[in-house]
Amino acid sequence: MWPSGVGNRLPCPRESALRRAALSGNVLALPPYHVPTGRSVRVFISANPDDTEAERNALKEHVYPKLRDFCRENYGIEFQVVDLYWGIDQEEWDSPDLQRLRMKLLEECLKTSAGPCFVGLVGEKYGSIRVPGEVESAEFEMILDAAVEAGLDTRILEEWYCRDENAVPPAYYLKPKSQMLKNYHNSMESGNTKSKSDTAWRNVSEEIKRTFRTAVLHLQEKGTMKSSQAKKFLCSALEDELDFALGKQTPAFLKKCVCYIRKISNFDRHAKIPEMARYMDIVVSGDRVMRNQEAYERLLKIRDEFIPTIVASSNLRVYSSVTHCDMKLGYSQEVESHYVEGLCKQFYEDMVDIIQATVQQNFDTETDPLYDEILQHLSLCKTYSSFYQYKCEALGLIHRYILPSKGGRISPLVVYGGPCTGKTLLIAEVAKQAYSWLQKELGPETDPVVIVRFIGATEFSTDLRTLLQSICEQIAINYRCLIHFLPHKIQEMRELLVNLLGESSFQRPLVIVLDALEQLSEGEEARKLWWLPVHLPRTVRIVVSTLPNKHGILQKLRCLIHEESRYVELTQRDRKMCSQTLKHQLLAVKRKVTSGQQIYVNEALAKCTLPMFVNLISREVLHWRSHKDVDDTSLCSTVHESIEQLFFSIENKLGSRFVFRALGYITMARAGLTEMELEDILSLDNSVLSDIMVGSRLKNPLRISYDLIARLKEELTGYLIERQVRNVTLMVWANRHLHLIAQKLYLSNEEDVHQMHSLLAEYFLGAWSGGRKKIFHCDNNHFASLTISHHRNPHHHHSDKASTDKHSYDRQTPEQPWVFQCNLLEPDIFFVNHRKMTELLYHLTRSGRTDDLMYGVIMNFSWLYTMIKIGQFDKALADIDLAYSYSQEKELKFLATTLRSIKAKVMRNPASLSAELQQRLLPVVTSLPKLRHLLLECDKDGPKYCSIVPLHSSMDVIYSPERLPLCSSYMQIVEILPTFAPNIIIVALEDGTVSTWDVESRQLLRQIDTARSVVLGIRLTSDEKYLVVATTKNTLLIYDNHKSCLLSEVEIKGSKHCGITGGVAFINGFTLSSHHALAWLEASKDVNVIDLLYGWPLYQFHCWYEVTCVQCSPDGLYAFCGQYLNTTSIFHLGNGDKLATVTSEFSGGFVKSLLVLDTIHQMVMIDNEGSLSVWNTKEITNPRIIEDYDCRGDESEVIGIELSEDQRSILICKARSIEVLDTRLWKMVEKFKAKRSERFVAAVLSKNGQSIVASMENTSSIFVWRRDSGQCMASLVEISGAIVKLIKSTHHNLLLSVASSGVLSVWDIDIITAMSNIDKTGRRIQSLQLSGREDFVFTMDGSESVHKWNFSTGFIETVFKHEGIVENCVLTSSGDLMVTSDDKCSQYIWHTTTGENIFRINGQRISQLLITHNDQFVVSLCEQNASRVWRLATGHKVCNILVALQNALITTANTFLVGTTKNKLLAVSLWSGSVSKKFVCDDGITIVNFKLIPDCPDYVVFITSTETVFIWSVADESICRRVQLPSNFLKNLEDFQISPNGKLGIVSKGDENINVLDLHSGKLRIVHAAGIIWRQKLSRDGRYLVYICFRNCEEDDDAGVVSSLIVMRLADGKSIGTCSLYKTPTFLCLSQRALNIIIGFEDGSIGTYTVVDRVDAALKIKIATSNSRQIVNNASQKVRPKCGTFAFKTIADCVWRESTEVFSRDSPINVSDSGEADTTTPTKKTEPLQ
Repeated sequence: MWPSGVGNRLPCPRESALRRAALSGNVLALPPYHVPTGRSVRVFISANPDDTEAERNALKEHVYPKLRDFCRENYGIEFQVVDLYWGIDQEEWDSPDLQRLRMKLLEECLKTSAGPCFVGLVGEKYGSIRVPGEVESAEFEMILDAAVEAGLDTRILEEWYCRDENAVPPAYYLKPKSQMLKNYHNSMESGNTKSKSDTAWRNVSEEIKRTFRTAVLHLQEKGTMKSSQAKKFLCSALEDELDFALGKQTPAFLKKCVCYIRKISNFDRHAKIPEMARYMDIVVSGDRVMRNQEAYERLLKIRDEFIPTIVASSNLRVYSSVTHCDMKLGYSQEVESHYVEGLCKQFYEDMVDIIQATVQQNFDTETDPLYDEILQHLSLCKTYSSFYQYKCEALGLIHRYILPSKGGRISPLVVYGGPCTGKTLLIAEVAKQAYSWLQKELGPETDPVVIVRFIGATEFSTDLRTLLQSICEQIAINYRCLIHFLPHKIQEMRELLVNLLGESSFQRPLVIVLDALEQLSEGEEARKLWWLPVHLPRTVRIVVSTLPNKHGILQKLRCLIHEESRYVELTQRDRKMCSQTLKHQLLAVKRKVTSGQQIYVNEALAKCTLPMFVNLISREVLHWRSHKDVDDTSLCSTVHESIEQLFFSIENKLGSRFVFRALGYITMARAGLTEMELEDILSLDNSVLSDIMVGSRLKNPLRISYDLIARLKEELTGYLIERQVRNVTLMVWANRHLHLIAQKLYLSNEEDVHQMHSLLAEYFLGAWSGGRKKIFHCDNNHFASLTISHHRNPHHHHSDKASTDKHSYDRQTPEQPWVFQCNLLEPDIFFVNHRKMTELLYHLTRSGRTDDLMYGVIMNFSWLYTMIKIGQFDKALADIDLAYSYSQEKELKFLATTLRSIKAKVMRNPASLSAELQQRLLPVVTSLPKLRHLLLECDKDGPKYCSIVPLHSSMDVIYSPERLPLCSSYMQIVEILPTFAPNIIIVALEDGTVSTWDVESRQLLRQIDTARSVVLGIRLTSDEKYLVVATTKNTLLIYDNHKSCLLSEVEIKGSKHCGITGGVAFINGFTLSSHHALAWLEASKDVNVIDLLYGWPLYQFHCWYEVTCVQCSPDGLYAFCGQYLNTTSIFHLGNGDKLATVTSEFSGGFVKSLLVLDTIHQMVMIDNEGSLSVWNTKEITNPRIIEDYDCRGDESEVIGIELSEDQRSILICKARSIEVLDTRLWKMVEKFKAKRSERFVAAVLSKNGQSIVASMENTSSIFVWRRDSGQCMASLVEISGAIVKLIKSTHHNLLLSVASSGVLSVWDIDIITAMSNIDKTGRRIQSLQLSGREDFVFTMDGSESVHKWNFSTGFIETVFKHEGIVENCVLTSSGDLMVTSDDKCSQYIWHTTTGENIFRINGQRISQLLITHNDQFVVSLCEQNASRVWRLATGHKVCNILVALQNALITTANTFLVGTTKNKLLAVSLWSGSVSKKFVCDDGITIVNFKLIPDCPDYVVFITSTETVFIWSVADESICRRVQLPSNFLKNLEDFQISPNGKLGIVSKGDENINVLDLHSGKLRIVHAAGIIWRQKLSRDGRYLVYICFRNCEEDDDAGVVSSLIVMRLADGKSIGTCSLYKTPTFLCLSQRALNIIIGFEDGSIGTYTVVDRVDAALKIKIATSNSRQIVNNASQKVRPKCGTFAFKTIADCVWRESTEVFSRDSPINVSDSGEADTTTPTKKTEPLQ
């Protein structure tokens, strides 16, 4: 998938040395700042902020995003620019904190950037000197004295600087502006106050700088201060940065730096123009404005001395440009923008150049998940060990344990301790030092192996199986052991680990370090620690750590390891020791605390001495000044409080909304966030922007300044740590405690959390990338004037679009593809976007964005392909199952089933994924419309990997239902009710239990016990609020369905004249309306009406005869009661009044069922024999009969009745037949009869009403019949036994079947219907013709019919019926006329559009039919009699051909008919019928096969039995070329193809080789095929070979794969597409124009495919136009066209005798309407006849 050393560069030795160090766990040998993969390009921009604003803004807007995309696409790494002046108030440029942060970040960029690291932008301005933030007291006092000496007013220094005794040595620091200028930070006040405050600070800072400068220069003159010491007071930030970055660097390093110098000629003369002050240093002297010469000299020193000196000794890139000012306007905007444009182009080219020269494409972690896992843990190990400061005796104990010992039993060492005791840091330190400890002890030649895992830090390390697997693999690589295959059973994995431990030796000792055992997941009983090796070899050491009381892990360890010496407990430290540690920590950063403050520190340490607490205290104390008032509330007493205090202090410094959201996003991200991601996400968050932005600053791109992120990271150093995962550096919390508190503080508001997850999902979806602008709105006062709508959705177009655009800004977030494609021509070389893979699904599910989850992830071909390509197939399936659990979309369920069925195939060949999916999804896409999205995705991205695109698939849908065993026999089941939820059903059993089941998970959700009474039936109200149960005690039990609690019990009473003498009458039936229950007893004339809400009887309906059924109207107003003697009474449910009684003519039987067609105000009574009477109920008190439909002649009884969803059809299922009535005509439209011995159990209609699904008695199958053709399209076997009952769910189009074994199966009727959508002729396709326009396919299948198929829909449109079995069929080039012949010696001419048989000829049996290329003449070859050439337009004979020809072909000029007869090749004239040219072989030699060369019409290529290939010129009757094949080559000749130019011959012999024969040189090239070739065809242009091959027997792991369709590009012999065929192919045909493939199958279906080769310049996507891809919303377009059947003429128009023909009197003279040319010689190609 990824070639080694992509980018034509071999991995350098350093890389492999790093790899060796990583694999053996030698942490100290890894690079100091990052492990090999945690790389990003970080470029520091050094410039004066004011004179380079235009350049920096243009680079930010146009260049950085492009460079970011370039790095992501080509190297899979981030490109980040550190420009701390961008987005910061001008007043902050002087801030000492900012300058300190700039220098810190500059150092980081120089050390850690993987590519370019520094860019200097030097203009005409030197920049002002800086305001010192802190000055040592001795130095400050010396400067103060010098200022007084120089006669300066020093009040400003005394006022603004304050002495701090806590600094070591003591120092003076600049007081905060906020403290000194009261109005400073209150930006919410009027703008006027803020500008006053800004002006005040500007005056103060200038005064401070002037005082420092004068005093320092005075000291320098006196010689009191050295120039190196004075430099920090006199030089600008620009000089400092350039000197730090470029001075004292190696030439190799300087290759990664660039400087752009902009000189402006004659600039001095424009100094008076006010705008020019931005571009040069000026001094104002009275009215005169002049250039500051001192600053200019310093600038020249850098620009013209320092930089050129460096260039002379290295390869530093420096670009110098001279800009000429405008005569009037000086350095105008126009001049500047011209320069900026050039700079942007140059900057982009330079960065790309340096990146390509210095950054290596690193595919290691992409291709090697083990290496990636090891690096992740080593990266954490380095980070954690860097924070290990609290030395303790535990480290010494572990050190002694790790060193080899001579005797004694060795068992693992356990480190345990409570939270925050420093276990992880200690373990990291052990892992870091172990390698060097062992080397020191055993000598430098030993090569120890250290394996470290921080359990829970990665997905692999949380699960026991993957943890053990990665440890085993790492040991195996280090000890060069070959693992043939990884065990499936976890116990075997443990055995493998124990065996591998034995490979260690004193030369290569092994140390395994496992942190946080309590983080193991529960699976495989991991927490019982049965897998941990307890008895270790002498050269193996295992160190584990755990919390003391979590999951009982320490107790389990004590049972396994008995020696007390093997336990090391980490407890709270000694207070004095902690105090000492704190003191050293402070001194390390030149700080201390006063003795008064120390008292409070001691008090805090008395409460807690956990290492983390000491660390948090030192963080707090670090910022104390000596004059700070400290009391007992200044320090917290617990770790928890201290962390909260830390977060609050950061909120005060950086703004609560910013910190709230930034830390919230980091905490909620699944694996952490990178710096760039955090910046991007916060820039999308309007609530953050509105908090920190000022109205005037809204401009494109709208982003937060990087300064905030940098300061946040600095504040949280040691708590927010960096961790490398593949090619990115993620920010994560250092421990779980911090994570929990951040979660509590920042993720407690559900609404906020939902919004944040949603924003993260949008970010990883790439919703705002590519310049798409996001609207900005906010609630703050200074935005109120903008009056922006708060609830505007970016996806909706509003009428006020101009206003929307005005307030929409580009946030510059990057595109988020699933993979970064390095090379478009090599789609398999890519970097996976692991960040999107990790985060997107997680945030979509958490934010409930099910549509984005479905279409953005699951239905995304690129996601599926990438997951399979990187070996995450099972993870993809788990994700689909997860999405299904959220959305309950059955498309997802079907997709998961589909993927499971093709797993083995696509794992072996991921490129075939699109074709495999398309084949399976096309048949069901009308029933499962949401899969259309995935189909279109396959069309868009699939051809990159597989050039075969199925257009119409005839693959049978493989489908198995959800099954649920209910009881041991169906006899115990009383009733089953489907519900609103597709997977939930309610079942009543004989024993009185009513259970609610989840069929998918097979879980019992609720159960009701009806107190030992036998259940007669159950019903649900339409809103599923009430569940009503009828019992043998003649009571109705009314339950609350959701709570399963009994609400009331009502007794059902019969009338006094019940009709049953002596016996007890049970409830005969009951039904529900929305608020009522209606029940009646056996042989009763009364119906009891019960109010469901209160559970009391309302009234009884009195009927004329015994009640047989009751039906309520859908609106719940009326009840229709069916009785004996086919009578129905209508009652008003509200008041109990009887409204009407009607009786049908067929008064013998009883009313079996009542249907209420509310849409057309009709009621249908159906009696027990299936007779119907239809009544108009518009006037409810006076129903009128509309229609009587008599079925009494039929013996069988009615089993079931169903009204279709659209109320247009009624299905009546009887024991012996199924009838379908049309309710508009009240006529029977279809009738299906059972065979003599068979009886129907049940039948239902499909959703669209086009199919009938039924089951038969004593069979275990469900059958699907198509109503239009009566064909049985599918029979689905129920493995649980014979089906005894079918129940249809009205809500979800589901079918519930009950088997005799008591197993319930749930079938999706949509999918069953889809199976019946595939047209089949029912017999194997024997031959196949494609019309000239390639819109129709004509097939013969050995029956009396020719079928005409629509190419784009795959449906049969017309059937042409013949008298006998069709043997030959040919089409004219337009496809409008078809000539056929059958075995009854007849020939037929058909008009293919109208279906009319326009001419029939009788008299001779035809062996072959041909039509000339000009469509004017037909050649009918006979084996017994004379063959004929006859005119298609009239049917008249042109000539007879007396020789018997086989496999004849007509030359392209329509001159000759070429064919073979035994040992001769003959060319017969089509004009005279005589043999014009011939080639005769020697005796005993036969002609095996021949072909015409398409582009050379008069040349024939043929092969003889002597294995010789001849090229024969027909015109000259001469052999042009002869090629001898190897001996025995033709033993099994199956097929022979010729390229259009006649240069290549393709020969297949029924084996696994494709033989490509160069007919000019005679060379034979053999290309190995994927199996035994069955058929092959060369495309019309000769570029592609299409072949079908059968699979090798040993590869039978793919369920149902019969053969494979493969397309090979002849130019390079490469297979460009493979597609499995799941039916036996019987015919292969290629189209002449576009490369379409049509395959006929054994079951009479056809499949159509097209080839889209991505090497072609234009992707010939014919797919989008094919019917299967049209996105149709209205159902009418999905209805298949009615198939027309046309019969043959019974009387022949012409009869052929021996050599004459006799036309019947009424025969049409012309077949075609168009006239015919007079010429009768069939040579000139004229227009085809219509």
